[in-house]
Amino acid sequence: MNSVRSAVVPARLLLLSLALAVVLGLAACGSSSSGDGSGGTRSYTDARGTVLKLPAKPQRIVALSEPTLDAAVALGAKPIATTAGRGQGTVSAYLQKRTAGVQSVGILGQPNIERIAALRPDVILIDGTATPDDSIVGKLQKFAPTVFVSKNGADWKAAFEQTADVLGRKDEGTKLLQAYDDRVASIKGRLGANAGAEISIVRWGGIGLPAVLKSELAAPRVLTDLGLKRPAFQRGRGPGHTVPVSLERIDALDGDWIFFGALGAGGAGGGVADTPADVKAANQAIDYARDTPGFTDLKAYKAKRIVPVDGSAWTSAGGYLAEQVVLDDVERTLAGGKAR
Repeated sequence: MNSVRSAVVPARLLLLSLALAVVLGLAACGSSSSGDGSGGTRSYTDARGTVLKLPAKPQRIVALSEPTLDAAVALGAKPIATTAGRGQGTVSAYLQKRTAGVQSVGILGQPNIERIAALRPDVILIDGTATPDDSIVGKLQKFAPTVFVSKNGADWKAAFEQTADVLGRKDEGTKLLQAYDDRVASIKGRLGANAGAEISIVRWGGIGLPAVLKSELAAPRVLTDLGLKRPAFQRGRGPGHTVPVSLERIDALDGDWIFFGALGAGGAGGGVADTPADVKAANQAIDYARDTPGFTDLKAYKAKRIVPVDGSAWTSAGGYLAEQVVLDDVERTLAGGKAR
């Protein structure tokens, strides 16, 4: 009897070993080629209708637009590389502390393909705000799945949700958007006399002329969520980016309050700035604007209701963290804070 039992035990161990080997073999066949332990791959259809095979939870992420970089960082998925912010030679001012160590692979819309390839990413994020042409997308697709997250002028919240999905972090995205809604409700309830005020958003720089933001862009959507109004010229949808205002129509900048940012080098020359488009840049642009005929006649100027803001958060493509900056400024200025 003992000899029979001793023969049965090794046989059982052999069967268990074979079964385990089969399971491990199947798991290896389904895993991501990136070898990051992300839990396999999945099929994903992006905003252009392209079907891609993605890691379940990408680890080596390249974000080639401000919204995709913003979203990835907000979700706790720090990219390995990105491009500079719009009109800037650096990452957007409001993201710089959060992106220390992230490599630069070019300026917005002109990524360095060779440098990106050398980093061996397992996913590349782009969108309509970066306006890469099809030839660039085609080149990127050759060495990593390149996901077109959203079209230009799309709802920033929907774009954020899509990025969270791509990165395998849908639950984190849902929690953050709920936190945004809760914060909006809190600030909205404390606006007091400023509830329903007309808020102008001005960007000064780039081509040397002022520009305003229409309703489809990110910061104006935040104002709408807060129940705040926009001046007549700034209502309705635009082309998906800022709308230039001629100096003869400078009254179109006016409102009960003007939140004033800058991108590019500012002033008459415009161009790409070597320094971030932060509040300091906005103050410099306001100094320039004062010399423009009609600017000091604006009711917001006379009432000392021009608020310098980080232009990279307020007047560029936007994203979850950018809209937190917008909420910070609105809360400080209109819900009991101190304006300039």
